[in-house]
Amino acid sequence: MKKYFKIAFYLAIIGLIAVVTVNYWVKSSTETKIYYSIKKLPKNDVGIIFGAGINGDQPSKYLKDRLDAGIMLWKAKRINKILLSGDNGRDEYDELTVMKNYCYNQGVDTTKIFVDYAGFDTYSTMYRAKHIFKIKKATLISQEYHLNRAVYIGNKLEIKSVGFSANNGEYLGYKYVTFREYLSVFKSFFDVLRNREPRFLGGEININGESNYSKEDKR
Repeated sequence: MKKYFKIAFYLAIIGLIAVVTVNYWVKSSTETKIYYSIKKLPKNDVGIIFGAGINGDQPSKYLKDRLDAGIMLWKAKRINKILLSGDNGRDEYDELTVMKNYCYNQGVDTTKIFVDYAGFDTYSTMYRAKHIFKIKKATLISQEYHLNRAVYIGNKLEIKSVGFSANNGEYLGYKYVTFREYLSVFKSFFDVLRNREPRFLGGEININGESNYSKEDKR
């Protein structure tokens, strides 16, 4: 029994070291590509906004701040187009309609909005951005805790990516999602390594073509 306990203990230590090492590598390799001020942010044709939960027909605090940041960048002409990516997998939970409506109500030109209906996680969003939307460069818009992973995945998938922090005030559960991010980064490292293909792909929607804003079909 003691022998198995020792084996489990050493495996746990090795696992912890692996998680910490991967997180250090991801953070150190992306830190210079994350921006907190619009003045220093380079211009990009496309900004990608990641889904982050809804409350009925309204965005959560996390999602609202991401949308507000993306809309600000669009109005300031730091990005020309917006790709909204989120979970639209269930009839009772539709992030994309909430995100689309919010952008529309804030005055964003709908011909400049593209919609990814199958962005179920960060890796899927970035993989689909490359293979479905044919994006080569992008500004990734999210909270600070999430940006290192998103930028790392984007650049590894050959989308030249920078991140823009949408942090604005305090967030419920922020310490928890920041802690959970250590495991998400570790998983994403291996997703990239094995070139994981998302469950849903679908037909091409070129970001340089006509917007799919009005389409309600899931892709």
